[in-house]
Amino acid sequence: MGVRRHLDAMAVDGLVVSSDKAPYGPSAPRGKGRPAKVYSLTESGRDALAGPADDLAAQALRFLESKAGPSAVTEFAQARAAALIDQIECCDTDEPRQRATALAQALSGGGFVTNVVDLPGGTAVQLCQHQCPVGHIAAEFPQLCEAEAEAFSQVVGRHVTRLATFAHGDGVCTTLIPVDVATPRAVRSERTSS
Repeated sequence: MGVRRHLDAMAVDGLVVSSDKAPYGPSAPRGKGRPAKVYSLTESGRDALAGPADDLAAQALRFLESKAGPSAVTEFAQARAAALIDQIECCDTDEPRQRATALAQALSGGGFVTNVVDLPGGTAVQLCQHQCPVGHIAAEFPQLCEAEAEAFSQVVGRHVTRLATFAHGDGVCTTLIPVDVATPRAVRSERTSS
């Protein structure tokens, strides 16, 4: 009850919004004792989490861009993403779902608060980042998100698709990762008969 009172106060202040279902992935049934609502940070709530380090990082990237050009920011973003890949390479499987889970764990260790949601049909998962240490900066420097998505693709061994990002004002960064790229039988038979 105490937590709910705090959440209600945050909702009044515009820092969170409540909903009957999560703002990402498929709806999951709620068990006994689970909250009746799901709370998500608003843009104001995320802004409240931003601190002097965000301002310093943005200033540093602006300085880098002014001195060396946009390609220097891209190079920095790619180096940052490569460091992320180095953290994941310890995963000893080629199975995309397991590599996505290892990626989520590594991201959570880096402050991203990430989980993997299985999508209906079993052909894809969503990587959901509920916090992003560079979300405020990525709005100004999209190279950070682009390099991160490329790194995700390398880690899981599949082309990935960004569905939502904090940088675009979404409530969660969501990346679609195909885990089963086999063509469904019904589609395959339609193609062969045409």
